[in-house]
Amino acid sequence: MAQKYGKVYLVGSGPGDPELLTLKARRLLDTAKVVVYDQLPGKAIIDSISETAEKIDAGKHAGDHTLTQDEINALIIQKAKEGNDVVRLKGGDPYMFGRGGEEAQELIAEGIEFEVVPGITSAVAVPAYAGIPVTHRDHASMVTFITGHEDPTKEESSLDWETLAKFDGTIVVFMGVKMLGRNVGELMKYGKDPKTPVALIERGTRPDQRVTVGVLDNIADIAKERGVKAPAITVIGNVVTLHEILGEQVSDSLE
Repeated sequence: MAQKYGKVYLVGSGPGDPELLTLKARRLLDTAKVVVYDQLPGKAIIDSISETAEKIDAGKHAGDHTLTQDEINALIIQKAKEGNDVVRLKGGDPYMFGRGGEEAQELIAEGIEFEVVPGITSAVAVPAYAGIPVTHRDHASMVTFITGHEDPTKEESSLDWETLAKFDGTIVVFMGVKMLGRNVGELMKYGKDPKTPVALIERGTRPDQRVTVGVLDNIADIAKERGVKAPAITVIGNVVTLHEILGEQVSDSLE
């Protein structure tokens, strides 16, 4: 008789506000036997995982990983092969800079059934809570998403800063706090207006959300003065000017 493996769900938890979880994500967190989670979903969501589930902290703090990605892959596979249905819980959306695609490939290679449960991406939701629509008819008809923290084993960056500097739309940067100075420097080096508005949004959609606003040539200094820390989303472009007009909204969900 063929061995019965469990099923793996690659689940996006959304940007942090627990009320932005999808219904499917909520159901799976209530019923899964094993939940392997990052820290990005936030305390409120992590604390809401069923008490009957085996909860495994995979870490993934900025610059501080409890488990390596290879170890996480092996753990998910091991738990599924033991016959457990496994939730791999991630912040935002699993396939948006979440390495969900890599984990899916590993599961296919091992013959383990999986399902992706999309989450609301922080790229859109976090700026929205900060009063910044990533597109607006008067300010930006295009938006691009980039990672501010690439694979450190790469010999060269795959980001085309020259093209990005000429991009006449909104740039949203994930995981960009550590490399903020380099990122804005590259944009200005290739001709981006130093007075282009920039917003850094820490812990977006959560009760302790904080927004820091500046322009390309001073945002790194402002961020240092204010002690900006990950997790944070960086928004670059004229839509940032709407922050003062539209205002912030802060989650009233319990944290």
